Amino acid sequence: MSDKVPVITLDGPSGVGKGTVCLWLAKTLGWHILDSGSLYRLLALSAGDRPDLDDVSQLVEFAENMGIEYVSSEAGLRIYLDGEDVSEAIRSEAVGVWASKIAAVPEVRQALLDKQRNFARAPGLVADGRDMGTTVFPDAELKIFLTASAEERAKRRCKQLKDKGVSVNLSELTVELKERDERDSTRSVSPLVAAEDAIVIDTTDLDIEQVCSRVMQLVEQRLLKV
Repeated sequence: MSDKVPVITLDGPSGVGKGTVCLWLAKTLGWHILDSGSLYRLLALSAGDRPDLDDVSQLVEFAENMGIEYVSSEAGLRIYLDGEDVSEAIRSEAVGVWASKIAAVPEVRQALLDKQRNFARAPGLVADGRDMGTTVFPDAELKIFLTASAEERAKRRCKQLKDKGVSVNLSELTVELKERDERDSTRSVSPLVAAEDAIVIDTTDLDIEQVCSRVMQLVEQRLLKV
């Protein structure tokens, strides 16, 4: 029997439900989880309010030395940076914008590559991100790419923020999402694209239960065959 750790990747832009699906799937299977998008948010948080994108060596040093831990809880996935729970702090819009810019720096992406791959431990890993199936885990047993219209994703994000008491403009949020999509999909290193062997699921008209059901069907077909 192979001793290779099985990996499931779920890629896609923000607002498609990747995080929720990955957490549910990891809990259901009893596997480890990697929220790769949080790595760049964690790095943005570590680098301060206005990271110096020109100081690549410092960014790489931060990336290599971050102590990261993911812990599942009743409230969802908790993320710890050097022992401190920063689950809420890294979700701010400002951190997200800087994270996207930092993610476009080739040296930073390379520094985080091995760190991400080290999360693949028995019995298995569910990896959430934008280049999990194309760059980080190209040999993953199952690759899924979730997508949805920018308008629908903006509505979802808007609701999340309003539920937290944060005032937000839907039109501005939609524009920001489209700009981020353009930046992520056209960057020279690990652009946001579906892997050639990935299964694409459009979540625009699906609720989270329907998406989870579809994903589990794929897991059962590909990985849980008797």
